[in-house]
Amino acid sequence: MTDALLPAAPQPLEKESDDYFRKGCNPLAQTGRSKLQNQRAALNQQILKAVRMRTGAENLLKVTTNQKVREQVRLELSFVNSDLQMLKEELEGLNISVGVYQGTEEAFTIPLIPLGLKETKEVDFSIVFKDFILEHYSEDSYLYEDDIADLMDLRQACRTPSRDEAGVELLMSYFIQLGFVESRFFPPTRHMGLLFTWYDSFTGVPVSQQTLLLEKASILFNIGALYTQIGTRCNRQTEAGLESAVDAFQRAAGVLNYLKETFTHTPSYDMSPAMLSVLVKMMLAQAQESVFEKICLLGIQNEFFVLVKVAQEAAKVAAAYRQLHAAMSQEPVKENIPYSWASVAYVKAYHYGALAHYFAATLLIDHQLKPGADEDHQEKCLSQLYDRMPEGMTPLATLKNDGQRVLLGKGHLHRAIDYHKESLREANLCKKLRDIQVLRDVLSAAHQRTQLKYTQHQQDDDLLNLIDAPDVLPKTEREVKITFPDFSKVTVTDFFQKLGPLSVFSASKRWSPPRGIHFRVEEGDLGFTLRGNTPVQVHFLDPHCSASLAGAKEGDYIVSIQGLDCKWLTVSEVMKLLKSFGGEEVEMKVVSLLDSTSSMHNKCATYSVGMQKTYSMICLSMDDDDKADKTKKISKKPSFLSWSTSKNRQKSASTLCLPNVGLARPQNKKKLPTPFSLLNSDSSLY
Repeated sequence: MTDALLPAAPQPLEKESDDYFRKGCNPLAQTGRSKLQNQRAALNQQILKAVRMRTGAENLLKVTTNQKVREQVRLELSFVNSDLQMLKEELEGLNISVGVYQGTEEAFTIPLIPLGLKETKEVDFSIVFKDFILEHYSEDSYLYEDDIADLMDLRQACRTPSRDEAGVELLMSYFIQLGFVESRFFPPTRHMGLLFTWYDSFTGVPVSQQTLLLEKASILFNIGALYTQIGTRCNRQTEAGLESAVDAFQRAAGVLNYLKETFTHTPSYDMSPAMLSVLVKMMLAQAQESVFEKICLLGIQNEFFVLVKVAQEAAKVAAAYRQLHAAMSQEPVKENIPYSWASVAYVKAYHYGALAHYFAATLLIDHQLKPGADEDHQEKCLSQLYDRMPEGMTPLATLKNDGQRVLLGKGHLHRAIDYHKESLREANLCKKLRDIQVLRDVLSAAHQRTQLKYTQHQQDDDLLNLIDAPDVLPKTEREVKITFPDFSKVTVTDFFQKLGPLSVFSASKRWSPPRGIHFRVEEGDLGFTLRGNTPVQVHFLDPHCSASLAGAKEGDYIVSIQGLDCKWLTVSEVMKLLKSFGGEEVEMKVVSLLDSTSSMHNKCATYSVGMQKTYSMICLSMDDDDKADKTKKISKKPSFLSWSTSKNRQKSASTLCLPNVGLARPQNKKKLPTPFSLLNSDSSLY
């Protein structure tokens, strides 16, 4: 079976087993990842129910004065809080269930951490969009039923993307399509009544808003999460697999960083700037870890300069995880990040720190400075291994003195053993990590290897002569970097391009209803000229010509001629068409641009449950005085964080609308450019 459902959109169709599929979607796959996703969705529903019960109990506790009722409510509230805590712990367990996301090859490697996809409720665009097409664009909304169905099918497919590049492309295509939809159907002065609900991937708490920006931000988060799942499932036993993992984690960091910088006021914890900053650090740390694994893949030669390089590479990974753990320990991230994730960062920081000291000890103990060796090069490498040499030691003297070298090497081994013990201790303290057997095996094997090395050179007076070995400076030949998302590689056609060029026919502009102009073209003279690209406008209108007498005005947009849609025709094409009716009466339909600010402002309704005070329900509705003052200017861009306490009880119908494959589709004459301006302007209000 190929990956997924394909609607009747202008995309290539594939047929297999008498079903049609959309590339990049896999709704029927019963993999471990999809099972986790289904379990996460079920937990989200249970958490929502518990949060509502807790909110109701807290409200009752505030208003009641009956002591018996208050005691009963407190008792019930304690049970609800206990159940909610258990559900959140179960959700955390799913988030740390990294095993099913790893590569299928049996590998003796430490597992990596993926992000789970955000879940959402179904949304029915049909009624709202049909009404808007009729009201705003003055067109027959039934002509756009298939286009609306295509959009709903695309959204449904994005809920179950395949874990590969095709799945990423599917999510990106929907994100870009949302840019077109936002321009077509979402005026800046009012809301459309559509409620978008997404669940926090860490807490399971739902967030509902009428703004499309929540939808766009959540899709971006899922693109980043999908990249993490692609990275964790790469075959880390090959160079190509490790290179793919590095690339996937860098791309995940780029998408999450783009989300943080573009959508700056998110009501969901998992998309808050603080949380996204931590997730970006985690992706870069895992990318750096994959770089280290690639260096060590073919084995580490016991050679002086190779060991210097590997020791500093390990120190680089350790430094990245130390920074990650420090970021995870800060408020408010500390309260919402899975505890096991913080434990993994702590374990890896000490594990790779121990490896750095082990390789430093090996190069000092196993390699003597022999006659004819490049003393200057070795001295330079050893001096660059540390920030400072131990007191009383110099790089060249240490290399020439066997006793000093072995003594400093044993100091490194002693620190490595301490670090190994600390990583094992933390892994044993965390219940989730105790269940990951391969992690414990890797930590134990590294500890035993270091302990064996130390035992081979251990002496009775080591504790008296032990040198405090300095830290190994982190250094890498390949610094991992954020790879910013490239939306231009995904070609997307506006589903609603029949409405006309987006630069003119958008939700932010208003026109008069189409007017029929009946006139004659006499001897090739129209009585007016044309200007513009698409659609064309009436220009330099002769007030005495038949078109002017029939009601044409300068600046009118020509939308059709003799029933032929002209919104996508150029000046030369329209001129040629008009002159082809020489001497005959021509029916031309035009629209006039109205004041775009004359539409009424509607308040933003947002409902979110279970949030703490910083994200609690805040009412930013207008004051009564502001409503009465009609002369007061109305902001065109309502804030994304406009909240109200009223719940939207509108129920959404199923969005899984399979297409009629045999239905003929209109041909697309023009391909619209991607609306990148929407990705960095309006989104800043989010």
